[in-house]
Amino acid sequence: MAAPSSTPALPAVPAPRPRSDWDAWGTRPATLPAGAKTLLATLLPGRAHPLSRVPAPRLSPSQLDDTDLDDLAALVGAEHATRDDVVRRRHLGGKSTPDLIRRRSPDVQAAPDAVVSPASHDEVRAVVDHCDRAGIAVVPFGGGTSVVGGVDPDRGSHAAVIALDLSRTAALLDLDRTSLLATLGAGTTGPQVEELLSAHGLTLGHFPQSFEFASIGGFAATRSSGQASRGYGRFDELVHALRVATPRGDLRLGRAQAGAAGPDLRELFLGSEGALGVLTEITVRVRPAPTATAYAAWSFPDFAAGAEALREATQRGIRPTVLRVSDTTETRVNAAMGGHLGRLGGCLAIMTAEGADDADAAATAGALDAVFAAHGAKTRGDAPARSWERTRFASPALRDTLLDSGVLVETLETATTWTHLAALKASVTAALTDALTAHGTKPVVMCHISHVYPAGASLYFTVACAMTSDPLAQWSSAKDAASRAIVTGAGTITHHHAVGRDHLPYLEAEIGPLGTDVLRAVKERLDPRGIMNPGVLVPADRR
Repeated sequence: MAAPSSTPALPAVPAPRPRSDWDAWGTRPATLPAGAKTLLATLLPGRAHPLSRVPAPRLSPSQLDDTDLDDLAALVGAEHATRDDVVRRRHLGGKSTPDLIRRRSPDVQAAPDAVVSPASHDEVRAVVDHCDRAGIAVVPFGGGTSVVGGVDPDRGSHAAVIALDLSRTAALLDLDRTSLLATLGAGTTGPQVEELLSAHGLTLGHFPQSFEFASIGGFAATRSSGQASRGYGRFDELVHALRVATPRGDLRLGRAQAGAAGPDLRELFLGSEGALGVLTEITVRVRPAPTATAYAAWSFPDFAAGAEALREATQRGIRPTVLRVSDTTETRVNAAMGGHLGRLGGCLAIMTAEGADDADAAATAGALDAVFAAHGAKTRGDAPARSWERTRFASPALRDTLLDSGVLVETLETATTWTHLAALKASVTAALTDALTAHGTKPVVMCHISHVYPAGASLYFTVACAMTSDPLAQWSSAKDAASRAIVTGAGTITHHHAVGRDHLPYLEAEIGPLGTDVLRAVKERLDPRGIMNPGVLVPADRR
């Protein structure tokens, strides 16, 4: 997309941070916080089975023939189309706990047959066209942080599958300062986005827990909801325009912020996870970087009081940047993991509020304090909120170290209306507890609200239990029980992790058979040979 002449000079894209390890979330092992071992021994009865990391997995042999590899190399450059095992290993799939467990197995790992890295929309277009003609499956790959099986190298019915690595598309392609719109290549990571925009005094403000590795194309393809969603909005609310390469042609979607030119076709691709085409360029709404931030924390007597306070504050229109409340169990566990057992009771709530100046930010904190006090909250100063912000991207890496100790930790999330919130929390907690206890591993189930809306809120669950000798079956039964509780309890099967392969069996219960048929019809029109991310979003066969 050519930049208009009024566009200021755009900075060079910064180098990406090192990609996370193929068999772990982070690039280096995380250290368990003080008090963690004592806490785990107390809360997780049962004989745990530690799971060691393997030096390198055995990969499935590449099924891509020399002719197709040569043809793809001619499109993107010889060094950017490879069957090298080191590169294939970094594209084995996502970063869920089951993904990480499988990569510690001595069994052969399913791997893409090649990794192809285009540098522009035109190169993506050429690769998709070739793969469509040759019957090669294409899995778009950004940061590889999916936790729902969204980037597994699944061939489907095709002879081969490539991981389409979009990291070389990283760029700030256009910046419209007047309209506050930035166009970015889909492979631009969260840190790259913020560094590019900060040179112009701007921010996108999208900070999911996967921020350090995930890409802007992935944010769009999964309907990501960053931790600052109360202040900045979900990612789908930030998208102004999309450029897409599908097997049947290109699409440019989005001209004005508001329009009535029929259904908004951008919505077809937001959340589509590469099943309909490849998102190559994303135009997003940006804003001036904040100049002041206030921090505050409170303790509620119980989760019901905290949820009710968040509902009232949200429906009054009070808009901090971050707003979240943990239940009693999560509050207790987090305090103990930090070596503060007994110092913090009840349910901890934290907030950050950005503003044009200190007084502006403090005014939001003061408005929340007035509402929260009426619901029995006690102020806890600003230290808990500042501590959370310092470590907010680090906690997923603890899963790697916990697996070493034989502890399975996984997360799942949903959202519902305020009316159904308490009942849904109770039913999902019970489903997880019962399913894992049946394996002889009674779990600790924690929950928090981290995204709020006038009509409802999200529920984010973290589950920890001793790992059995078959942890994949152990978690699979718990995930199924929780998912069934969600779809029967007026919840959405996913609030911000997308559908992937893990949630696909439950999608029809949410959107209905006709809704599934609509998605299938769209895929058949855009991707008639089914090469785009087979097995994601649309069942290949209703049977």
